[in-house]
Amino acid sequence: MANLIDGKLISTQIKDELKEEVAELKKKGIDGCLAVIQVGNDLHHQCMCATRKKACEYVGIKSLSYELAEETTQEEILELIEKLNADASVNGILCQLPLPKHIDEDAVIDAIDPKKDVDGFSPQSVGAMVIGKPGFLPCTPAGIIALLKRSNIDIDGKSCVVVGRSNIVGKPMSLLMLRENATVTVCHSHTKDLKDVCKNADILIVAIGKPKFIDASYVKDGAVVIDVGIHRNAENKLCGDVDFDSVVSKVSHITPVPGGVGPMTIAMLMSNCVEAMKR
Repeated sequence: MANLIDGKLISTQIKDELKEEVAELKKKGIDGCLAVIQVGNDLHHQCMCATRKKACEYVGIKSLSYELAEETTQEEILELIEKLNADASVNGILCQLPLPKHIDEDAVIDAIDPKKDVDGFSPQSVGAMVIGKPGFLPCTPAGIIALLKRSNIDIDGKSCVVVGRSNIVGKPMSLLMLRENATVTVCHSHTKDLKDVCKNADILIVAIGKPKFIDASYVKDGAVVIDVGIHRNAENKLCGDVDFDSVVSKVSHITPVPGGVGPMTIAMLMSNCVEAMKR
């Protein structure tokens, strides 16, 4: 049976460390504030906002929530971002994605001051990550690196396969694994012989948005499997991109869904917010 990588436990450890940092910064007169913009009434987005707010309270960072109607115009969002950029009391700005179709996500991301881009999505943040300069890292990929390191899983020299090439997870994940000296292969919808490629992975990171797509036939014995997906199955229970029951007996380590990668995304957002305070 595989060792479960407990993202909930590790994220709590990280938040406890950040809580101490925030307390020390406050002694120096440095306060933190995260502004979150949500457009529309998507239930998942509302849950995410509530989770972020709770994390901010735990760590000791003020949170501002801007819940905008679905029909809010792009101009109105950009005006709000401009206002938050100019507000010296706000350290971090996050706009919940995806946005409604009538809004250009790139324009919104580009409008956020890179010094406050705690999501790590701005062109400046991405460019810094590519060339290894200091900057805000995308929260989910950074959280996966923290999961692996804090679980004492060696990355250096290992074969890593990332399934998925999104700007939010797949692409930055591959870059961060390269930083840790893994040999990285990125797979996507046009990859030929996907199963054979995955079976060569010492570390398999799956972020494709297809419930239970990866089963035991894609995984080699003793591999480490990181499941980024989250879905509701026919019984309305949460599941990931990996068929957990099929894979768990074959691998050395695996993240559960829920309780694996998800909590780490929030923890690394808090880490970015604290970094913004220090800057």
